[in-house]
Amino acid sequence: MPASDPSRLRVVVADDSVLLREGLIRLFDEAGFDTVGAFGDADSLLAEIGELAPDVAVLDVRMPPTYRDEGVRAAIRVRSEHPDTAVLLLSQYVEGTYAQELLSAGSGSTGYLLKDRIASLDELKDAITRVADGGTVLDPQVVRELLVRRTDPLGALTPRETEVLQLMAEGRTNAGIAQRLVIGVGAVEKNVTSIFQKLGLEDSGDDHRRVLAVLAFLQR
Repeated sequence: MPASDPSRLRVVVADDSVLLREGLIRLFDEAGFDTVGAFGDADSLLAEIGELAPDVAVLDVRMPPTYRDEGVRAAIRVRSEHPDTAVLLLSQYVEGTYAQELLSAGSGSTGYLLKDRIASLDELKDAITRVADGGTVLDPQVVRELLVRRTDPLGALTPRETEVLQLMAEGRTNAGIAQRLVIGVGAVEKNVTSIFQKLGLEDSGDDHRRVLAVLAFLQR
């Protein structure tokens, strides 16, 4: 990376898509920002961020190796270990659990936007500038998701996830649920994982989380 201009905001970006990563770098340059680092995974960003000392880290939510929550975990570490660096998460999906986790980890200097809903360069520039200034930027769809979770955690579940949870409450195994719904066991496992995430159940063993998820269903 070339030497940065001290008058420009210093930005690092982490996204496993080369095309999107390079596209963001060009957009940042047009917006008047200085990209001081670009990475294909969260671990590489975390290894270099201390030396790079950026003003803002822009991260994809899902990155290698598991493509689940690497970006969120990295963002939380950045805010904890490098409090002078703001974070902006970009995602293709509304993932209220991840947004809530990021927001609860600290106040200010955080953002969560949906990639497909960033309508213009000015909007992205404004978001990065606001988090760099200590503000919080959330996509309206993310806000709605968080409000639903606050009033009724089960309200965030899809119809299929609600069906799966109801069958879990009946004591059925994943195989039993798959047979009842005429879907694959893998599809059931994906729904169960999503249920755990949306209900904010930490990974403390699937059996324990199944019990907590069923309790949430029965207590609604």
